Amino acid sequence: MSAVSRPPLRIGVSACIMHADPTRNLFKGKTLLYAEESMLQWIMGEGVLPVLLPRASGRLTTKELVEGLAIDGLILQGGVDMAPESYGETPVRPEWAGDRVRDTYEMELISLCLAANKPVLGVCRGAQVLNVTLGGTLWQDLATQHPGGRVHRDWEVYDRHAHDIALAPGSRLSAWYGGATAGRINSVHHQGLRDLGRNLVIEARSEPDGVIEAVRLDDGERFAYGVQWHPEFLAAAREPGLLDPAVLLRAFLDEARARQPPLNP
Repeated sequence: MSAVSRPPLRIGVSACIMHADPTRNLFKGKTLLYAEESMLQWIMGEGVLPVLLPRASGRLTTKELVEGLAIDGLILQGGVDMAPESYGETPVRPEWAGDRVRDTYEMELISLCLAANKPVLGVCRGAQVLNVTLGGTLWQDLATQHPGGRVHRDWEVYDRHAHDIALAPGSRLSAWYGGATAGRINSVHHQGLRDLGRNLVIEARSEPDGVIEAVRLDDGERFAYGVQWHPEFLAAAREPGLLDPAVLLRAFLDEARARQPPLNP
């Protein structure tokens, strides 16, 4: 009897939301859910199936979607700011009002996946959502609120803007990158992690201002990780001198494989 082969991993991807806009020429007045293509390409580059997760509606709950689509893990995309109300604050400026609807959707996905012991990886905004889901808070604007904050987003060069980070000695991130204690990453965010959520530990900070750039959940068997940079953009650009995005993704996928249920004979 031939051995039963395991199907490819299925990684859920939280959707970006383009809310209904009656002034938009395309899909006027309709709400769109989408993924930035380089995110999907980054995942598929490892032979993994990305599954874009819709918001639950009708008779289906979010829990039923997660279970029915049989995802093995969750990746949260970057995008619009979080709403300060999601972490008990009000917007300092109107343009930082964020997207409370998307916050609620993604926070539920994180909670369900962690409860089911499915690994979670948050990218940029996704790291912030992970932190807030676990009770943390954010800097609404690093440039004006963080002491000594450097430039973390330059709109003119966007994902070509980069800076150095310090990897915490003994951290998972350092181990994944062969014991490195320094690296360089892209940076396109203006908000950042302030107070840490429950059981999160810092894995990397930016240099020289100390802004949190990577966090890991440290509470036993569950796995969740958040990075403030965009590894999927690095994978698409293939820029030399920056942390290899494949290393991070493969570490996450290893966690997903370790938690897959056993194959039926």
